[in-house]
Amino acid sequence: MTEPLLSVHDLSVAFHQGEARSLAVDRVSFDIMPGEVMALVGESGSGKSVTANSILKLLPYPAASHPSGEILFAGQDLLKASEPALRRVRGNDITMIFQEPMTSLNPLHTIEKQIGEILDLHQAMTGDAARRRILELLNQVGIREPEKRLQAYPHQLSGGQRQRVMIAMALANRPRLLIADEPTTALDVTVQAQILELLRRLKGEHGMSMLFITHDLGIVRKFADRVCVMTKGKIVETGPVEEVFVNPQHEYTRHLLASEPRGEPPAADPSRPVVMEGRDIRVWFPIKAGLLRKVVDHVKAVDGVSLSLRAGETLGVVGESGSGKTTLGLALARLISSEGRIAFVGHDIDRFTFKQMRPLRDRLQVVFQDPFGSLSPRMSVGEIVAEGLKVHERSLSPEERDQRVCWALTEVGLDPDTRWRYPHEFSGGQRQRIAIARAMVLKPRFVMLDEPTSALDMTVQAQVVDLLRDLQKKHDLAYLFISHDLKVVKALANHVIVMRGGKVVEEGPAARIFDAPLEAYTKALMAAAFNIEAVETAAISQ
Repeated sequence: MTEPLLSVHDLSVAFHQGEARSLAVDRVSFDIMPGEVMALVGESGSGKSVTANSILKLLPYPAASHPSGEILFAGQDLLKASEPALRRVRGNDITMIFQEPMTSLNPLHTIEKQIGEILDLHQAMTGDAARRRILELLNQVGIREPEKRLQAYPHQLSGGQRQRVMIAMALANRPRLLIADEPTTALDVTVQAQILELLRRLKGEHGMSMLFITHDLGIVRKFADRVCVMTKGKIVETGPVEEVFVNPQHEYTRHLLASEPRGEPPAADPSRPVVMEGRDIRVWFPIKAGLLRKVVDHVKAVDGVSLSLRAGETLGVVGESGSGKTTLGLALARLISSEGRIAFVGHDIDRFTFKQMRPLRDRLQVVFQDPFGSLSPRMSVGEIVAEGLKVHERSLSPEERDQRVCWALTEVGLDPDTRWRYPHEFSGGQRQRIAIARAMVLKPRFVMLDEPTSALDMTVQAQVVDLLRDLQKKHDLAYLFISHDLKVVKALANHVIVMRGGKVVEEGPAARIFDAPLEAYTKALMAAAFNIEAVETAAISQ
């Protein structure tokens, strides 16, 4: 029989803080065969990423230790390997794609320099040969006009584009094993299909094996050969994907498979007052060139978009990364400059200054994609939630303010006694609830939700969707819901607009958009979201 490329035997991982010791991974074992895709699934905190980071010894040693186990790669025990031996393996034989590209890419280096560094280090490839290879990689991962992106910095790319750059870096040296830690979390559904097809093709061409960590069970079913289900640091079920999905043996596996966002949005009422309205909204960013930095062109991030949103309704905004979804939301919230009419609760706010907007900010709130990045690590949860009250409701006494904080935390399903703790002491789903509580404490009329569930595992996604639906019904909220996850949009939105290249390509009632899309691009989005296999070639041609 063929020998496994990677064998993990009886692996345990412990973290030490002073005298205390916690076991994050408890005697885990699995094999990955040459050319095989092994998926590792489970909720946040189950030990998936800790297991993956152990393979390349990327954990914070000596705070982390391995009480038991061995990790054999091509016969070599990586846990016992010297640092020089590990450096030869990392980035060459085994590479890794991390979940959050913005924290993995160097903000001070161009894309060309960051990919070129890998080629230089492992293949001694420089100059024109390196540039040709970099352009080839960027083309492979779907970066449009890669020649124009070589001198770009990470902050100049969208979230999906940054993730594609990370994948290009990981594939640069044609590794034997690719560890992909939530590689498609930040990507829209058509790009997910493209990336998965790319990885599948490269696996076939080079015999590459993969350890694929994800919370998206739909991707696992279409992409992986075998699956390991983890919870509380242990693997509770493993086997061929189809066998595990069709006939799950463990109760936790059945729980995961039943955790997809469900339900219907509250019915739209055309008699309700309009909360937010936009007419011909444009956000153009100038492109400057030459010695005098003259404007030679514009990036039309949002180009002539109109919309209307009533109390108690949700408007879903969907489209590819870079299509202008978030820019539209920021313009409506008056967080960036724009052209065109914007009316909020009867006020024309498109020409309002920062000072004029301030009295309206309590009724116009935002929940961002990354709760850990938007919550101050130096402030307790109580201080974070109370911060808006100190600005907008100064007449409240400290006791009244604390009561409001406790009310907001209770509204989002958190114990008010946890308000003395700090963000790092909470899970990803709990941090997102804190971010929602920070918005809800001011009793807003309009909330912009920018990818609020994209970084969450399936069970927590379903919980947050139910929470948002309940809060909307209870407080008559108007939501602008920006997402690339169409299953979540379907569970929340009354009306949907589909954006591409800054323009609206299709809009209408959510039921009609999901059941009978008219435009080819919308059809590709829907097919990619609900049946990845059927759209791979169609999505790539977009």
